[in-house]
This record gives sequence, structure tokens and C-alpha cells, in this order.
Amino acid sequence: MQTRDRDMKYALYKQEQTQEVITLFKDTFSDSEGKEEGALIAKLVEDFLTLPTKDEDLYVFIAQDESERIVGSIIFSRLSFPNGENIFLLAPVAVATDCHGQGVGQGLIKFGLATLKEKGVTVAITYGDINFYSKTGFATISQDVIQAPLDLSYPEGWIAQSLVGEAVPHVVCKPTCLKAIDNPSYW
Repeated sequence: MQTRDRDMKYALYKQEQTQEVITLFKDTFSDSEGKEEGALIAKLVEDFLTLPTKDEDLYVFIAQDESERIVGSIIFSRLSFPNGENIFLLAPVAVATDCHGQGVGQGLIKFGLATLKEKGVTVAITYGDINFYSKTGFATISQDVIQAPLDLSYPEGWIAQSLVGEAVPHVVCKPTCLKAIDNPSYW
């Protein structure tokens, strides 16, 4: 599945793009947060892309410019609940520093959300800047509605959206996350 938007091609990542995606995250986070954070997020992405995971539990999307350079990437991973709710976590997100402010991230997130909706996912949740993510339909939720799999260092950043046109449902149980992101340093 892929689509084009303003000279940008959005698609599911392919395994041969692994190193380019890892480098994008490393460089983007190093530029904005420092080399230590860049290395930490690069390790997270490497783990997502290389640890054994069921195909239906992980979706990695990319944005490519007209020269086919990967300029953005997002990762959605399943949050597993005892009752089988179909909820995915969006994290991390990277857009090449020289492409910030051009709508690449928003376009990529919208493409990813539309793909997840087609696959029957009911809720997308993320942990980040509400000012950015609200542009693609995310809103703050309480952990009374959906708990995070690990303790949050910034609870105000716990945000979600329904992909089925209803309110975000209240989920009683605490989820587990994929092994790659099951580390307190990411939360």
C-alpha cells in the first residue's frame, strides 16, 4: 500500500530499508535532542525492526521525497490487552530535520492511521506533544481511560484517538507492549 501527496510518497517500509530508517531516527533525534537521545531512539528502532515480531503487531511507514530518500518514518506497535482490544501505539516518529514544517509528519501519520483503520484497529494512542499530534486528531486522555504499559514520566503526553468514529473506549486492564519498547527509559 502506498500513496503520493505533494511530491511525497507514503508507504509501508520494506526490510531492505532498515538501515536508512534507523539512520533517519538517529540523525533526527540527535539534531533535536542530542547525540545520547539519538543513540537511544536508534536502538529502539533497531529493536523494533530486528526483534522477532508478528507482522500484524508492527507497522512501519515511511515518507520518501521525489528522489526516493526516506525523509520520515513512523512506527505503530500493538498494545496487548487481556480482552483483545485492537489498540496500537504510535512511537517513535521522525522527520528529517531539513523537512520539518512541510507537513511530512502529518501526512505520514494520516496515511498510517488510514491503513490501521482498514486493518480493523479501533484506537491509536501515542505519548508526546499534544500541540503537534492534535493536528492529526489526537486528544489527551487519562490513564483512567487507557493505562500505559509502563509508568509515564510525562502523563500529560498520553494522547489517543478513535479510528471508528466513537469516543475512545474505557479499557479496564493494563496492556503490555512489544519487547522493543518495554523499557522505562522510553516512557
